[in-house]
Amino acid sequence: MNDQQRRRPAKPHRRPKKDPVRFLAFEALRAVDERDAYANLVLPPLLKKARAKGDFEGRDAALATELVYGTLRRQGTYDAIVAACIDRPLREVDPPVLDVLNMGVHQLLGTRIPTHAAVSASVELARVVLGEGRAKFVNAVLRKVSAHDLDGWVERVAPAYDEDAEENLSVVHSHPRWIVSALWDALGGGRAGIEDLLEADNERPEVTLVARPGRSTTDELLSALGEENGLPGRWSPYAVRMAEGGEPGALAAVRDGSAGVQDEGSQLVAAALAAAPVEGGDTRWLDGCAGPGGKAALLAALAAGRGATLLAAEKQPHRARLVERALAGNPGPYQVITTDGTRPPWRPGSFDRVLMDVPCSGLGALRRRPESRWRRRPEDLESFAPLQRGLLREALKAVRVGGVVGYATCSPHLAETRVVVEDVLKGRGGPSVEAEWIDARPLMPGVPALGDGPDVQLWPHLHGTDAMYLALLRRTG
Repeated sequence: MNDQQRRRPAKPHRRPKKDPVRFLAFEALRAVDERDAYANLVLPPLLKKARAKGDFEGRDAALATELVYGTLRRQGTYDAIVAACIDRPLREVDPPVLDVLNMGVHQLLGTRIPTHAAVSASVELARVVLGEGRAKFVNAVLRKVSAHDLDGWVERVAPAYDEDAEENLSVVHSHPRWIVSALWDALGGGRAGIEDLLEADNERPEVTLVARPGRSTTDELLSALGEENGLPGRWSPYAVRMAEGGEPGALAAVRDGSAGVQDEGSQLVAAALAAAPVEGGDTRWLDGCAGPGGKAALLAALAAGRGATLLAAEKQPHRARLVERALAGNPGPYQVITTDGTRPPWRPGSFDRVLMDVPCSGLGALRRRPESRWRRRPEDLESFAPLQRGLLREALKAVRVGGVVGYATCSPHLAETRVVVEDVLKGRGGPSVEAEWIDARPLMPGVPALGDGPDVQLWPHLHGTDAMYLALLRRTG
């Protein structure tokens, strides 16, 4: 028998089979990485397109959503695990390969998908999007990962808590170390509290609706959702929770703007500002950073109920158009303008109430935008600092003596919250404005654990809301 006769016949080439669910999830992850896109903006149109093709069922959409968000939320932990399974630095792994690997790790360690299915589906995806060579690399790494469960891996890749508490929490709960440190400074307390907060950041938030006063009611929303999917809000009198999730746009009230999607923390901020006592008239309200329009729409509806007018100002034209869309159909008078809140066209003392929800790091909304934690850098806070102080100073100039300003951020970082307010009140870095604190806590009735006041910091693990901050100030001179 010669060599040719001994040679085994080559395996017939099998074209890789494209799994539409995992391919869609991979597309979304690449968009997040390559274009700095947000998953909550990228995923819906991809899902809509897949449904339109007719081969994507509801459970497929749920799995694709879980793969995208789960992979992004646990990226830090999964990176550490993959790094322990390869013989080169993680930075030398191409980003598309790392996306396939991390999505595979999530299926192995973060879902109930059987091991063989998680590995084979990931390798098949790698054959489609990466090629045969790198598919073998993916196969080898995931087979190593499958040797332990998540707890077993965390025990191997995270330093001991007693040796380096922040690094331990960073790896275990998948947050950059500097964010762990900042959140711990803002929260205070011991290990249990910060661990509860970090874990809450990794949970899927409920979809919460707001019934805009004068346009819809919570009873109407609950009736539309049905007993199984509709729950009253925990704290806001305008809130309804979608217990089973689903597509808010399927509700007529959301489509026509009489209701909207809005976290309860944002509702509480707007409602507290509206409830704060002012001295004298109360007919002219301002939202100085109104985009994309959720708080402005609630404020405008509350203002309409009292015969007041809301001016909604937004610097970015495309966001101003979103504000116009959110306020369309408001039962009372309002106006939307495109202007820079640090160089406003209105005269000082023009308003009775002012909301200044300033641009910030967004560290309070990591549940909804998990990719933000991997993009933000500590130096980002320095870039926001002058703008936040400038906007608060202009807000205090815009309100008349006896009127009220609400300073809000979707961040619990002290450099964006109380430090900003104290700097402005004490005239650090600019002219001081005469104003006094108002205790915001009584203006959120029934909400527990609001701290020592007078300002309020909401928390995902304590309130089930985004980590919204609110300081209420009355101008005194």
